[in-house]
Amino acid sequence: MGDDSEWMKLPIDQKCEHKIWKARLNGYEEALKLFQKIEDEKSPEWGKYLGLIKKFVTDSNAVAQLKGLEAALAFIENAHVAGKTTGEVVSGVVCKVFNQPKARAKELGADICLMYIEIEKAEVVQDELIKGLDNKNPKIVVTCIETLRKALCEFGSKIITLKPVVKVLPKQFESREKAVRDEAKLLAVEIYRWIRDALRAPLQNINSVQLKELEEEWVKLPTGAPKQTRFLRSQQDLKAKFEQQQAAGGDEADGDDDDEAEVAHVDPYELLEAVEILSKLPKDFYEKIEAKKWQERKEALEAVEALTKNPKLESGDYGDLVRALKKVIGKDANVMLVAMAAKCLAGLAAGLRKKFGTYAGLVVPTILEKFKEKKPQVVQSLQEAIDAVFLTTTLQNISEDVLSVMDNKNPSIKQQASLFLARSFRHCTPSMLPKSVLKPFCAAFLKQVNDSAPEVRDAAFEALGTALKVVGEKAVNPFLTDVDKLKLDKIKECADKVELAGKKGGGGGGEKKEKAAAKAPPPVEAPAKQSGPPKKAPPAKAAGPPKKGKPASAQSAKSKKAPDTKEIVETELSPEVCEEKAAAVLPATCMQLLDSANWKERLASMEEFQKAVEQMDKSEMPCQALVKMLAKKPGWKETNFQVMQMKLHIVGLIAQKGSFSKTSALVVLDGLVDKIGDVKCGGKAKEALTAIGEACCLPWTAEQVVSMAFAQKNPKNQAETLNWLANAMKEFGFAGINVKAFINNVKTALAATNPAVRTSAITLLGVMYLYMGAPLRMFFEDEKPALLSQIDAEFEKMQGQSPPAPTRGTKRAGADEEGDAAEEEVDSGAGDIMDLLPRTDISDKITSDMVSKISDKNWKIRKEGLDEVAAVISEAKFIQASIGELPMALKGRLGDSNKLLVQQTLNILQQIATAMGPSLKQHVRNLGIPVVTVLGDSKPNVRAAALSTLNTWVEQTGMKEWLEGEDLSEELKKENPFLRQELLGWLAEKLPTLRTVPTDLMLCVPHLYTCLEDRSGDVRKKAQDALPSFMMHLGYEKMIKAAGKLKPASKDQVVGMLEKARAVMPAKPAVPVKAAASKPASSAPAAKPASGSCTFPLITGVVGKKPPVKAGAKDEEDRSGPIFLLVPNGKEQRIKEEKALKILKWNFITPRDEYVEQLKAQMSTSLAKWLQDELYHFDFQRHVKAIGAMIEHMEPECEAVIGCLDLILKWFTLRFFDTNTSVLMKALEFLKLLFTMLSRKNYQLSDYEASSFIPYLILKVGESKDGVRKDVRAILTMLCKVYAASKVFPFLMEGTKSKNSKQRSECLEELGCLIENFGMNVCQPTPAKALKDIAIHIGDRDTTVRNAALNTVVAAYNTCGDQVFKLIGNLSEKEMSMLEERIKRSAKKTPVVSAKQERPQREHPANPNATFLRKPAQEEVPNKLNQARAQNAHLEQSAPSIPKEFQLDLDVFENNHTCASDIPDLVQHKLDEVLEPVMIPERKIRSVSPHFDDIHNSTASTINFVISQVASGDINTSIQALAQIDEVLRQADKAEAMSGHIDQFLIATFMQLRLIYNTHMADDRLDKKDIFKLYSCIIGNMLSLFSMESLAREASMGVLKDLMHGLITLMLDSRVEDIEDGQQLIRSVNLLVVRVLEKSDQTNILRLILDHMSMIENRNESELEAHLRRVVKHSANLSEKGVLRSDDKVIKAKVSDILSEIFKKIGSKENTKEGLTELYEYKQKYSDADLEPFLRNTSQFFQSYVERGLRMIESEREGKGRIQTSTVIPQHSTDSYLPSSSTVPISSNGEDMNAAAYYERLKILRQRRGLENSTPEEDRPPFGSLRPPVASSTDMLHSKLSQLKESREHFQQEQSHSHSPTRSSSPASNLDDLKKRLERIKSNRQ
Repeated sequence: MGDDSEWMKLPIDQKCEHKIWKARLNGYEEALKLFQKIEDEKSPEWGKYLGLIKKFVTDSNAVAQLKGLEAALAFIENAHVAGKTTGEVVSGVVCKVFNQPKARAKELGADICLMYIEIEKAEVVQDELIKGLDNKNPKIVVTCIETLRKALCEFGSKIITLKPVVKVLPKQFESREKAVRDEAKLLAVEIYRWIRDALRAPLQNINSVQLKELEEEWVKLPTGAPKQTRFLRSQQDLKAKFEQQQAAGGDEADGDDDDEAEVAHVDPYELLEAVEILSKLPKDFYEKIEAKKWQERKEALEAVEALTKNPKLESGDYGDLVRALKKVIGKDANVMLVAMAAKCLAGLAAGLRKKFGTYAGLVVPTILEKFKEKKPQVVQSLQEAIDAVFLTTTLQNISEDVLSVMDNKNPSIKQQASLFLARSFRHCTPSMLPKSVLKPFCAAFLKQVNDSAPEVRDAAFEALGTALKVVGEKAVNPFLTDVDKLKLDKIKECADKVELAGKKGGGGGGEKKEKAAAKAPPPVEAPAKQSGPPKKAPPAKAAGPPKKGKPASAQSAKSKKAPDTKEIVETELSPEVCEEKAAAVLPATCMQLLDSANWKERLASMEEFQKAVEQMDKSEMPCQALVKMLAKKPGWKETNFQVMQMKLHIVGLIAQKGSFSKTSALVVLDGLVDKIGDVKCGGKAKEALTAIGEACCLPWTAEQVVSMAFAQKNPKNQAETLNWLANAMKEFGFAGINVKAFINNVKTALAATNPAVRTSAITLLGVMYLYMGAPLRMFFEDEKPALLSQIDAEFEKMQGQSPPAPTRGTKRAGADEEGDAAEEEVDSGAGDIMDLLPRTDISDKITSDMVSKISDKNWKIRKEGLDEVAAVISEAKFIQASIGELPMALKGRLGDSNKLLVQQTLNILQQIATAMGPSLKQHVRNLGIPVVTVLGDSKPNVRAAALSTLNTWVEQTGMKEWLEGEDLSEELKKENPFLRQELLGWLAEKLPTLRTVPTDLMLCVPHLYTCLEDRSGDVRKKAQDALPSFMMHLGYEKMIKAAGKLKPASKDQVVGMLEKARAVMPAKPAVPVKAAASKPASSAPAAKPASGSCTFPLITGVVGKKPPVKAGAKDEEDRSGPIFLLVPNGKEQRIKEEKALKILKWNFITPRDEYVEQLKAQMSTSLAKWLQDELYHFDFQRHVKAIGAMIEHMEPECEAVIGCLDLILKWFTLRFFDTNTSVLMKALEFLKLLFTMLSRKNYQLSDYEASSFIPYLILKVGESKDGVRKDVRAILTMLCKVYAASKVFPFLMEGTKSKNSKQRSECLEELGCLIENFGMNVCQPTPAKALKDIAIHIGDRDTTVRNAALNTVVAAYNTCGDQVFKLIGNLSEKEMSMLEERIKRSAKKTPVVSAKQERPQREHPANPNATFLRKPAQEEVPNKLNQARAQNAHLEQSAPSIPKEFQLDLDVFENNHTCASDIPDLVQHKLDEVLEPVMIPERKIRSVSPHFDDIHNSTASTINFVISQVASGDINTSIQALAQIDEVLRQADKAEAMSGHIDQFLIATFMQLRLIYNTHMADDRLDKKDIFKLYSCIIGNMLSLFSMESLAREASMGVLKDLMHGLITLMLDSRVEDIEDGQQLIRSVNLLVVRVLEKSDQTNILRLILDHMSMIENRNESELEAHLRRVVKHSANLSEKGVLRSDDKVIKAKVSDILSEIFKKIGSKENTKEGLTELYEYKQKYSDADLEPFLRNTSQFFQSYVERGLRMIESEREGKGRIQTSTVIPQHSTDSYLPSSSTVPISSNGEDMNAAAYYERLKILRQRRGLENSTPEEDRPPFGSLRPPVASSTDMLHSKLSQLKESREHFQQEQSHSHSPTRSSSPASNLDDLKKRLERIKSNRQ
């Protein structure tokens, strides 16, 4: 028991590893309970058991093992990290559990395996189970098979990969153990349930008895498709759906659709092992196949036939074998051998599938030609061969070969070609048969339906019927317009008989599943499941839209197609029938007068005709009958132009309104063309033609019209026809236009003698040039030079223009056409243009001698052969796709030992690409892929040539052809570092430009992963670069899944790289919209790189006008795109990598190479390649050019700029280390613009970005050049708008440690500016630490550094007062004296920018000289101080020190005679201009307190800051600030915090009201709901504020004046009524005004009302003034006490001003007694007055003196019983004094004296103050001005702040200095001086 007690104390994880089995058992039990309790799947607790789970399942004790298995199962089910243990645990289960005798153990083991599958680890589990099948213990094998069966049964064939299982299944049937064989049988039955007949081929070689038993079991299986019953964690949506179906009991409700979705159709071909047969060929095969004896040839063929019966063949070079078989088929006289060779070819094609596509073009022409044989056996073999070959390629690739035999003289060949096409069509989908392919085939079939041979006709009908069934009538009908009804019915009959191939596999053995014709679209899935080339369909469909020619004509394509699809083949009606039909719809009089001899009657008839047509319904309108009536005599020979105009108008009307057929059109076209040149009727004729073009499609109409016009000899008609056509092309678009016919007619017109015809022809060519581009010119190269120059001039005019968006023909198409059809139409249009080029068939010129020369052993002869080929191609210019034996010959030369010949061959291949155009696609397999192989050459120049050739080919073929099949993956598989790095680089460049890629790209992924671990660093880098491009198309999930098959060590590394790639994965190119033609210019360039199937320079010319073949042109095109590329999550990934130390942190003294290389690699994905090349070029001029380009693109690409901002800033830090000034200045220019843009976008720099840039920017602040320093200072200013000033501060502090004295002084200057503008809170880490470090520099030996340090400390002093002396620590006596002297001088002399001047500096940081409101340069300060002192000496002697922040330069105002506005306007203007002036002085309010009390300062500064935001120009900012204040006001315990801030808050509020009134309400861009919300917040705050009387009474009179003015203006604003709930808002304002009148200080309210009377223009007519006079007169009857009380309230409103004056008197020796007396009287009146703010700055001695003085006065007056109430108290902020009650005479009857008496009193008071009384009697001010003028609230705010600061300084000075006798009068004299100056200002401005 002792032992037990020991292990019982151990933790669970240690128990599980204990050597005693009981301890382990107990540990497993506790672990099981723990695992079931942990709810968080990502809990760290799971990590403790990661390494133990394998021991759980492999425990040596059977009892403990059972419990361990249960615990392991719980762990796997609940732990997020369980997947990491899959391999080791499943391996342990297989080896140590499946061999256990206990069934429970095996059951748990199987459950563990299935649970691992459920958590997405199916592949690992399956691999381990398949490894278990090789175990020698049969029990293990049986259980492994059983577990696989269970997994397949529950999860289905989509989760369990059947190929490796089927591969090992036959071996299990051979086991000696019956149990194994039985279990294998059950597994085979389960597999068959999922994949059906696909299993037969792999099991065909097992024991016949076993196979028979299996067959019996298979027959018993239900026919319904099986369904997945257990789901992965990622399939929870499927699970929920399955459970719902189970609950509903509707398993069969879903029908076939669900079944098809569930079952993964497995191609038996994929389950087979490939067999290598080339090495098994008889050694003498090639000799025997050439033998003269047919028996020997037969032996050779029999050997090949036996080998080709293998259903799957290993890829290899079958070129020689195919050529040998082709020769037998084409030339052997023994038809039996021909049949055998055809069978061999069929076997090769079936076994190789897509890999055989390379040889398809080689054998198809030979097989087609051999169909001349009539023996059924031979024909059947050839049919099988060509059908098998078709499945390995595409119809496009062999179309030219087939079309070439369609008009063969031999009927058998024509018949078999048509039948072959019919069979091929069955394997196609609509997307695989675009019109560009279908059109030439249909044309050939239509010729054959008229053939004399019935078998040819029948074959053609069958092919047309099959095409009709596959693509539908809409697609085929346009080609059947000329087919009579009998033949049309025959075609439809054939279509009905056709059975499509559906999902039949290309290699045989697959289940045949037929689909109805109505389900044409679903078979698109079929190719994806096929093993043959039809798999290419989806990419082909997707690659269609981006073709270069498409954007210009997508709309027009639709316009053409819609009428075609609706067209009814109308037979021509006889005149009698027409007359009968017309009479039924037209009035009788109209019919009678149509051919009247009197033109007036004919005109009347036409008018009735027109009315009838306008009222007709489309379905009732007999178009043909009506137009024939119009053509009735006189018809189109009408002589009266009025009748003719009406007639032409009616034609257009019929074409627009009715179902207008081509038959009807032919009736009228001749007449319309005849009148098109008529001066009077030509316009109507053109309108009618346009209407017909819209009804019958422009291409057909135009072709008819042009041919008719040129059949005439009237030059006017010809010219106008060409003009109409030019205009019609612009309106309808270019799609479907028969350019060939037009070009012939245009050539005729160009040769015309009439200049008008030639001019019209050239104009038409200009329009065609818009769509066709530069290749159009080649058709006219033979013209005379003079004419050619005119054509060139017209083309030059059109250069750079884009085709206009089609405006006609789109309406019907929009309703009827699908996108795919439109795309096909565009392709068709492009194909038509390509057909025009006069291509030469050079196959005859590629002689056998030339081919043999190319293959000669002597390199000189080989070169001679290549020269001949190049000459043939050059001579032909444009060639057809058939080039005979040349491809194989050139392929051999690509591997030539002589590298010069390799390069020459590559040049020839480039020539071929340019000359052949899009038809080049069929040669990609046999010539293009070998070019890829050349990328592995050791010589760089050869590789470069190969890459150039590759790109030239891709321009013509698109990327789709290259990515299909296994060719590229096979190339990538080769362990050639050059090949791998070049190929991966090429793919990384091309893949991001594609919208879709073939699924075969997945085949390259395993080799890509191999390249990630390649020995070559270049290969690894290129592989990493290519990862995001692969992931873009394949998806992260597929890539991760593919990585699961790697070895554990490799897997971890690859998964990490995939994570990185995921972060920088580029976005797919946008899908072109269907209406791309509406903006062809913009969409075309974007579509070009996206296209995987670019066609030819001709198409490029359609949109771009630049031939793309030249590299220079390509570069230019590249430069036209965006230069900043937006990479999703790119910046975040870089931050993550730097934090994880995966990359170098951007921190250095001088940049090393590794930093530059790292940055270059990071920028490669975020910037255009050409820009990166410029940025890292050795030439500094390239840097300047690149920065210029970045400036141009910054604004339009601002999002991408922000996305790679860290990289941009890092690159500019490198430039700071350059010595070239021009680069540096350009860099600083960019940075200024950059930070301006960032500020405008409200972007905030991250710490990652700032730390990698700011330290290096600060290095340049010490630059010797003034221009650089200015720019750096400007950037630092802007920096504080995008990065917190408190975070900039430490960087500047670090900069003060520099050895560069300029840098130290500049950094100190900036620190001072930061403190001055942002307060002490900006100091980091603490103000004390920062100021101590700054103060150190006061002792610096450099003068500029000392001055800068002193100025910075002074800035701190101005912010926090004497507290700064504590913060800076101990200074030497000398340094302290310097500081004190600087503080004194600064307080008096330093000129600081006023608030109004300050704002523009802060708002326009782009000014290069701007900084943080920087002080003058230190060198200039003493001179400026002396100058200021000299200029202002007389003021300094008589005036008290006024804070310079609020001092006006009065001389400027006095001397300014330009401004003509009066004083009230000046105030108004000031408020409008300075919308937020309060934001600047706030800091001064906050910092008045001399004690650096953090808590108090924090509260006050917070309130100040929030109030400042109330007046913000941004509505949301203001609303948020108001919400915060409202929250304070609504809580009684917090509302008192607002005390002392009421005026400030009200000023901000009325400024916001004015801002709304003047700006927001006038801005239509702003949402009125936002303005209403802002109004509501303001009114709500005011109501809350004026509900508290204590706070409401703090509002001063001036502030209330402006507030009431703002509220009244709001009530009168008619725009408010237009806002929803505007009336409710006005009612709220009314309520607020009442609340303000009730709760505010009543004296202030009365003064406010009186002050407003000054706004009355005509006092005599004002009822308000008369009413107020009566009110005042009534008030005067009240007791004197009441009057006094009113006066008391007035005085109380000026508490601050009064106390300031009183304390000034106390501080003066002469007026001390008077001041104490006034203070005593003041305290008697306002017993609750708080004097503490005025006393706390003074010394203890002064405070004691004031208290003693007050006690003495109190004792003197102790016996007196009255209170002094008539003290005259000066008002510092007004221009006059309020008269006391004793100075206001009151008559005996209680009425006050008249206005004249008051005016006399005012004169007396003005004389006492020394003010002038020169105003004449007649110029007396109105009544409203007989009282003291009220300062505006803004002035009051400035005044209040200035007085607060002044009082502090005054008290300090009083204690330390004795005052001159003139000191006592200084306030008065100063005030007098101010008033006089203001009077002069006013007089100047009037």
